[in-house]
Amino acid sequence: MSSQSIKVMLVDDSAVIRGMVKRMVEGADDIDIISSAANGEAAIKQLKTTPVDVIVLDIEMPVMDGLTALPKLLAVDPGVNILMSSTLTLENAEISMQALKLGATDYIPKPTSVGAMGSASEFKTDLLNKIRAVGQASISKRRPNVIARTTSPVSSGRVTDVSPQRPLKSKEFTLRPATSKVRPDIIAIGSSTGGPKALLEVLKNIRSNVTAPIIITQHMPANFTEILAKHIHGACGRPSAEAKDGETIVPGHVYVAPGGFHMTVESEGTRRILRTNQDPPENFCRPAVDPMLRSVAKIYGNRALAVILTGMGTDGAKGGRMIVDAGGTVIAQDEQTSVVWGMPGTAAAAGICSAVLPLEQMAPYISDFLLKGAA
Repeated sequence: MSSQSIKVMLVDDSAVIRGMVKRMVEGADDIDIISSAANGEAAIKQLKTTPVDVIVLDIEMPVMDGLTALPKLLAVDPGVNILMSSTLTLENAEISMQALKLGATDYIPKPTSVGAMGSASEFKTDLLNKIRAVGQASISKRRPNVIARTTSPVSSGRVTDVSPQRPLKSKEFTLRPATSKVRPDIIAIGSSTGGPKALLEVLKNIRSNVTAPIIITQHMPANFTEILAKHIHGACGRPSAEAKDGETIVPGHVYVAPGGFHMTVESEGTRRILRTNQDPPENFCRPAVDPMLRSVAKIYGNRALAVILTGMGTDGAKGGRMIVDAGGTVIAQDEQTSVVWGMPGTAAAAGICSAVLPLEQMAPYISDFLLKGAA
């Protein structure tokens, strides 16, 4: 075991699943599963004596289930990153959302069958990329002298992306002035790993007199996006739902790209409408942020505000460039408050951001920008 490797604990009551994941990780020289447990209670005991960077935590287990174990594990080690493991059902999507609100870092759809989950190779790619992304984030904070590594992803239709090879520092990017002199007519938000919790934090704190519609692309599979929209409504009180193809965009509403579909905007006469499609994945994702931002730049021009929140990979940077080229504005979450500073870090490094802010400052900035900063 290398001192530079990402150290993982696997918690699942199924010996079959534990064995499968171990075999998948065996070929990765930067990841080591150093402990495993069959339930949450055993995991808590092991964590007290065997520190790890990442825990892959099953939801449904005897003795102590994953949701019960989650806060107890974080109490033992507040810095550990926890990936919830669940099947793609509405019930488990709801439980996973609760877990994300309680402090879980991300989730990994649990393999059950090829028809429900896609191939084993797709699951392996998704699993390794997420372990690497959140593990590298943990290493950079807890073992800062270790240089985290990454490998190239395998393209697939699943939600799969990668992190930058190393964290960008503030001195490595410059801000551009917000050039638009008009009030934005739309807020477009992109996010991935750590995004659900960040989205709820931002949206609940945007002032109620901000009436611009909000469209969101969060890297999530089907079922999960439906539950995310429900939680957004509960957090901010704005009407929130998965986008439906052809529906009119209404002020004050929040629209979430449905899992498995890109979401874009079009003009139809005087109406602005949403479109959903299953075009090929971009940046290894569907939904992806770039298609949304490209369409926003085309339809809204300088009356657009794009927000890039925490997430793996580079999705949103190219679309953000088009927003800026059309006269709109882009802002991004800062490194310190991001779970993974991939998407916002790439946007910052591209020089397209007018502000790079801690999470708690984003809602006030958005509110002021829409209410005070434009005509």
